[in-house]
Amino acid sequence: MCWKLLSRGATSAELHTLFQSPEEGWQLYTSAQAPDGKCICTAVIPAQSTCARDGRSRELRQLMEKVQNVSQSMEVLELRTYRDLQYVRSMETLMRNLDARLRAADGSLSAKSFQELKDRMTELLPLSSVLEQYKADTRTIVRLREEVRNLSSSLAAIQEEMGAYGYEDLQQRVMALEARLHACAQKLGCGKLTGVSNPITIRAMGSRFGSWMTDTMAPSADSRVWYMDGYYKGRRVLEFRTLGDFIKGQNFIQHLLPQPWAGTGHVVYNGSLFYNKYQSNVVVKYHFGSRSVLVQRSLPGAGYNNTFPYSWGGFSDMDFMVDESGLWAVYTTNQNAGNIVVSRLDPHTLEVMRSWDTGYPKRSAGEAFMICGVLYVTNSHLAGAKVYFAYFTNTSSYEYTDVPFHNQYSHISMLDYNPRERALYTWNNGHQVLYNVTLFHVISTAGDP
Repeated sequence: MCWKLLSRGATSAELHTLFQSPEEGWQLYTSAQAPDGKCICTAVIPAQSTCARDGRSRELRQLMEKVQNVSQSMEVLELRTYRDLQYVRSMETLMRNLDARLRAADGSLSAKSFQELKDRMTELLPLSSVLEQYKADTRTIVRLREEVRNLSSSLAAIQEEMGAYGYEDLQQRVMALEARLHACAQKLGCGKLTGVSNPITIRAMGSRFGSWMTDTMAPSADSRVWYMDGYYKGRRVLEFRTLGDFIKGQNFIQHLLPQPWAGTGHVVYNGSLFYNKYQSNVVVKYHFGSRSVLVQRSLPGAGYNNTFPYSWGGFSDMDFMVDESGLWAVYTTNQNAGNIVVSRLDPHTLEVMRSWDTGYPKRSAGEAFMICGVLYVTNSHLAGAKVYFAYFTNTSSYEYTDVPFHNQYSHISMLDYNPRERALYTWNNGHQVLYNVTLFHVISTAGDP
């Protein structure tokens, strides 16, 4: 076969394109057949400068995607900041009203009662500085959003021109913005659970037990919902395009898992489903895009097959969760005498990175969820439940809590926190229910010890 090499820009009216590589810009043409029967082909290669730009064009596209992800994260962060700011402002108003009432009632209260109220008021005074800090952080987010908008415009202009001028500078700006956003998200996005809203019923569908969820790592535009009915031997996962489609029961596809699940403690994280393989202590990572199992691994010593379930049973020995810091597994071992163990998992290999023994008996827990590295446990799966126990992995300490939790349909078999939406997903006696949560974070100010 004979080949003819032309530079970019060469033209021929009789050439017919056979193949074009989108990665390198090469094109292969054929024009005629030689007298000896050989095919005469023409390969048109891109100019050297174009090749250089192609590589950087791909990198520019990647930068554009990063900027879009930052922008989407900032939308969520701004909403969180607004909610927290409203909460702190209402607290400030209450403090001012209390202070005014104390001044007015100075002579009508006993000395002991007045001193007790005054001491309580002194304890609340630091909230004023917290409010000022939240206001400053809100202004910071506004500035960050403006920088992201300017950077996005610059990247779009350069991408349109297919040039590479100022690329390194733009890359550094993107990295700096990502670092600042991450720090800001850690500062404002996490906090101590102080309240759970009234339930919001999304739909009544399926049996008494099951699970439903969205991907905690998906961008805000991706609102797919996954639905898994039943608590053992199931293999069918329904994927709905949007929450609206889930409510209407339309526009869904079906995934058939190669291995059945046990329990309802499944979670979708970065495009993959993590679940407990039936009658084993094996963790399975199933990728929805490729419809295949990427990795599976035994969780060392973990009980299974209703050995250490939650109080409601249902093969709930192993519960997988995702919070702001990553993937977690909640389970129990014989060595821990039936107490809840929390382990941080590597989402790629499923290896245990670190474990904590909480000291709380798993059979006494209704359900559990992770927020900002803190495991919260309810004292029952039935009516009258409340968030009763909290274990802090950052300090390896615990405390008993008293956060009301309205169990509307009287039998919760799945409870998970979604950090992207800052909401609790529950399956309650055949109902798919959401709860909003209130997180409070006291920010240290200058001069604090």
